[in-house]
Amino acid sequence: MQITAQMVKDLREATGAGPLDCKKALEVSGGDMNKAIDYLREKGLARAAKKLSAGRTMNEGVIQTYTHHNRRLGVMVEVNCETDFVANTETFRSFAHHLALHIANSAPEYIRREDVPQAVVEAERDLQRRRAIEEGKPEAVAEKVAEGRMAKFFEEIVLMEQPYIMDDSKTIAQMLAEVVADVGESVEIRRFARFALGESVDSANGNA
Repeated sequence: MQITAQMVKDLREATGAGPLDCKKALEVSGGDMNKAIDYLREKGLARAAKKLSAGRTMNEGVIQTYTHHNRRLGVMVEVNCETDFVANTETFRSFAHHLALHIANSAPEYIRREDVPQAVVEAERDLQRRRAIEEGKPEAVAEKVAEGRMAKFFEEIVLMEQPYIMDDSKTIAQMLAEVVADVGESVEIRRFARFALGESVDSANGNA
């Protein structure tokens, strides 16, 4: 199928991508506009992944807060980016807002899997292994069962691995990658704290 200038123009208006990228997307997708949009989105997410691991300096951003309507639950989260321009965009600020709301509802304890202390990981793995044995699994099988159940454990306590409360088809890590692709620079969830009225100081969640 011949790719026309009008098709490229329409795709640029729909995605904001450059003309060469739009032409390439249309060629790859055989002129199908929806497939071309998906192609550009995937390409943007691939670029985002590189930015996320690029080790860039991120000294800008926002400290977003959220307080539940009954004033018994509150969250404070710091989200960083490279420039104050991006920090003031609707995309970035909306992400920070929805992130604080998610933390309030899903109560993660850590940002990344590697933040979980090894002693906590080993204790949970041992617990799941013992449970599997109690269920009648042979030891060799119990090891595999325990390892499989660890994914659910991390999903419950690690922010980046939790399904987003407003759209459980994507994780917080995937949401972050989409924001990076959209704003065009590195974004990082640096730390958060979640407070519930009446909880002990030791049980308050937080990362620094």
